[in-house]
Amino acid sequence: MQRIPSIYFANSDLGGRGVFTAADIPEGALLEICPVIVMPKAHLKYLDETGLYDYYFIWGQQEEACAIALGYGSLYNHSYRPNAFYLPDFEGKALHFMALRDLKAGEEITVNYNGHPGDEEEVWFMARRLSD
Repeated sequence: MQRIPSIYFANSDLGGRGVFTAADIPEGALLEICPVIVMPKAHLKYLDETGLYDYYFIWGQQEEACAIALGYGSLYNHSYRPNAFYLPDFEGKALHFMALRDLKAGEEITVNYNGHPGDEEEVWFMARRLSD
């Protein structure tokens, strides 16, 4: 299983597209395993000049690389009160998305882009909007 059958992507009120569930999902459930394409951190300067700017993850034990998630991995929207989280599998080159609490049918699935559900540090796109 790489993705539970009830999750899908659609337009989101949070912006762009998001990931949703069509069925109730229990806390702790594995939502999706997303393979990633890993690139050297030196490639960030190029990614930052493209439409992929908002979609990559910092990658590696020492944050020495970056990665693009396949599947729905780059479509989960950010929240400081997320209902899901992701765990990197550096050896397997994948992200595992898990339910942080019970999810209800029709609910958008969100993660904290800082990597930890309780981390309230400002995320890059908010900082960028403030400087524009």
